[in-house]
Amino acid sequence: MGICASSKRVQQEEDCDENVVYVMDDCGGGGGGAGEDGHGCRKVASLYSQKGKKGPNQDAVILCQGFGMEDGVFCGVFDGHGRCGQYVSKLVRDYLPFMILSQRNALALSATDDDDDPAFSDASPSSSSTDGSGGGSSPAAAQQQLLDEWREACAAAFDAMDRELKVQAPNLDCSFSGTTAVCAIKQGNDLIVANLGDSRAVLATMSDSGHLAAVQLTVDHKPSLPGEAERIKRCGGRVFALKDEPSVARVWLPGEDLPGLAMARSLGDLRLKRHGVVPEPEVAHRRVGRGDLFIVLATDGVWDVMSNEEVVSIVCATARKEHAAKAVAEAAAQRWRTRYPASRVDDCSAVCLFLRDQDWGSSVAAARAKATAGGGR
Repeated sequence: MGICASSKRVQQEEDCDENVVYVMDDCGGGGGGAGEDGHGCRKVASLYSQKGKKGPNQDAVILCQGFGMEDGVFCGVFDGHGRCGQYVSKLVRDYLPFMILSQRNALALSATDDDDDPAFSDASPSSSSTDGSGGGSSPAAAQQQLLDEWREACAAAFDAMDRELKVQAPNLDCSFSGTTAVCAIKQGNDLIVANLGDSRAVLATMSDSGHLAAVQLTVDHKPSLPGEAERIKRCGGRVFALKDEPSVARVWLPGEDLPGLAMARSLGDLRLKRHGVVPEPEVAHRRVGRGDLFIVLATDGVWDVMSNEEVVSIVCATARKEHAAKAVAEAAAQRWRTRYPASRVDDCSAVCLFLRDQDWGSSVAAARAKATAGGGR
């Protein structure tokens, strides 16, 4: 049924201020009623943003329920940077989800005009990919079509968002300010992940033998990656690291030692758009399997100090799943203080999107006990 025009924000958590936003569908999106705290969104995800020591919190996170279908979900994490980074990340957070949905709906309408059996429907967006009956196409072809449509919708939405940031000038100067964006869209058993910049998405999945694995679903778009560096240099940009931080490659203008951007793709950063810093996301698709437990989306404040495996373990060890994102952010902040005592702690934000029912914690514990008893790995 999609997001209604009457979609509303749910009050943010007090200790997260305005950086965390829940959006619910007044028409009933969220499927299944409210959780223990009265927010239906707590049944499917945990969100948290913790301010660091570098100034205003430039991270922003969002959860939208009733996204594209009654039990559809959109969640995203955005890490702003530059003088106006905190405004850019919040603006993108508030606009991008609905730009993506608008683009997807436009593609669906176009498909309806071209074919009486469209690839998507709000009632069952993935039916053709489960039984292969959609228009006679094979399951593999239907899966590819689904990915192609969402990839097109995301690419168009990200490009439109980047152009919107240009329109915001001079009220919002995005010359050297911008944001990352990592988003997960769940439609039935189909999961679409779109990523731009160096925030990250990691999937926790468990094998039949009880082995818990952390699967990285996105690539950190760092300027040190050969393909990213080649594109930037081809467009006249420069890529090099400063002497006092030789492991951090940065992007610089052709004739100026500005701005030293530590990522190769972003929304905003308008002065660098002609020099290879692109707003094009990488989009991936996955069918949710029976062993898939949850996805963690987090800013680089988390990933710079913690491994994928550590983050997954923290979520699994959290007694109440609604506290999982806070546990991840607080653990990352503590790691910053112990590992880099002379450095300022970065903002740390996370979203944990749960793919199993509410007894997921018991399932994890039971599987681990089984693996331990049987000597599994």
